[in-house]
Amino acid sequence: MNESAPLTADELIRQRERHYNARVDQMLRVHEELLILRVVPDDGVQRFIPGQYTTLGLGIWEPRIDGFSHEIGAGVSPTRIIKRAYSVSCPLLLKEGRPLAPSEYPYLEFYISLVRRSEAGPPMLTPRLFQLREGDRLQCGPHFHGHYTSDRIKPEQQVLFAATGTGEAPHNALLAEMLARGHCGPLVSAVCVGWRRDLAYLDAHRRLEEQYKNYCYLPLTTREAVNLDSTAPGYIGKRYLQAYVESGALERDAGLILSPGNTHVFLCGNPEMIGIPHHTHHPSHRYPTPRGMVEVLERRGFSIDQPHAPGNIHFEKYW
Repeated sequence: MNESAPLTADELIRQRERHYNARVDQMLRVHEELLILRVVPDDGVQRFIPGQYTTLGLGIWEPRIDGFSHEIGAGVSPTRIIKRAYSVSCPLLLKEGRPLAPSEYPYLEFYISLVRRSEAGPPMLTPRLFQLREGDRLQCGPHFHGHYTSDRIKPEQQVLFAATGTGEAPHNALLAEMLARGHCGPLVSAVCVGWRRDLAYLDAHRRLEEQYKNYCYLPLTTREAVNLDSTAPGYIGKRYLQAYVESGALERDAGLILSPGNTHVFLCGNPEMIGIPHHTHHPSHRYPTPRGMVEVLERRGFSIDQPHAPGNIHFEKYW
């Protein structure tokens, strides 16, 4: 087969039968660049731990939404499968006054933003995912991975989930699981997005707040008029998670004190927000610039959770 030649109709059928093992159950389009995708694997939803991730994949032969450059050049196989890891999210639905745990859903939910630019070249997967329709086939990883879980959190401890954009996905699953199993300590989910329209789960979080007095949802924006126009009513300027925590505003809004003695913090999203330290023993070279959440928290006595050195800062590198 010529590597750059397009596949015939019969070849497309064979490749899909060979590689695809799941179907699209629902496509919930938040807006043109944000999507909640619900997928049903052919073998059913396998057991996973909330906070873990799996992969989604599509063949490079699949159509893309308009507006993306052609990325199939010489030497690129027309049968290539494009994969990317995605954390499993959760709808945060209530049933009979309680949230459903992630394992109770007959589908896997993924929270996906449309990638328009990539340092590695033209974005290949999300323009194809956004072209899918209900009933379409795709590849879903059969196994789940990751240690970004809440198994060591005690029921009375405080937990702060801090995310940017779709980094909220694993936090939704963690939150639903903890509430479903009766977590009684304060739970706070803070998420920073560009526009309010990017808060796909806002209504669900507000319903949880009404149901659970120990839960608080704190959405921040950076590109609304109240963030950019000093003459706008209610002007507050740009609000980033690092500054929100460092200033004490998050604690005032949530009504708690972030203490390393009884608090765990989960970080997921933009690497600049997380601020993963450099591998160096030189104290002045430890942290990246600009300042991230890890530096803010470590200066308050928190420590990174590691395999042989348990800590209370947990992070997931989302891209």
